[in-house]
Amino acid sequence: RVRGRRRRRGARVKPLRVVRADDHALVRAGIRSLLERFPGVEVVGEADTGLDALSLIETHQPDVALIDIAMRGLNGLDVATRVARDWPQVRVILLSMHANDEYVTRALRAGAVGYLLKDSATAELDLALEAARRGETYLSPAISRTVISGYLARLSGTGGGTASPLTPRQREILTLVATGKSTKEIAHTLNLSVKTVETHRAQLMERLNIHDVAGLVKYALHVGLIPPVD
Repeated sequence: RVRGRRRRRGARVKPLRVVRADDHALVRAGIRSLLERFPGVEVVGEADTGLDALSLIETHQPDVALIDIAMRGLNGLDVATRVARDWPQVRVILLSMHANDEYVTRALRAGAVGYLLKDSATAELDLALEAARRGETYLSPAISRTVISGYLARLSGTGGGTASPLTPRQREILTLVATGKSTKEIAHTLNLSVKTVETHRAQLMERLNIHDVAGLVKYALHVGLIPPVD
């Protein structure tokens, strides 16, 4: 395992602490080199297995875990599932060669907040990290909206219908949740109590049968409450 050091000259924000896992040494080294060029990013640990990645995550409690989806043994999906259960504050971005429906769906259901294709442009890695820093979800633009829409139709059970199962207030709150607003920020924006926002949020999640923020973001995208990923 190698500890990373990040130049912080002129940094104005807290460094984004990243754990990186990939079972291919050359790929791991190449992405580490990219990460070290991004302002405000600090690589705090590297692993070549899923089990080692979980150990590093437990030890360092990073902001982001950047995990290869296809590692031998405990793969990236397994790691994402365990991180979502045991360290929900750690945001998992999965790296993959696959843009098909099955992999994207499984990644989102596992709790990943990002899905980045390995042939993506360098700038996409930076965008994915910044989205994770803001508490948002990032999907490679190359992943078709058909894939996303198919996932949403199954997740919400709407079958592509146009009728909204939500009240206007719930749609308002869903929009703010999907754009990364916290409960307190939503309460302030809508002039509501935190308790009222929490109640509306719980009710809309129950109505949609979606129980994670990543799923809410995808639903909001699907019904046009937020702009599509470009």
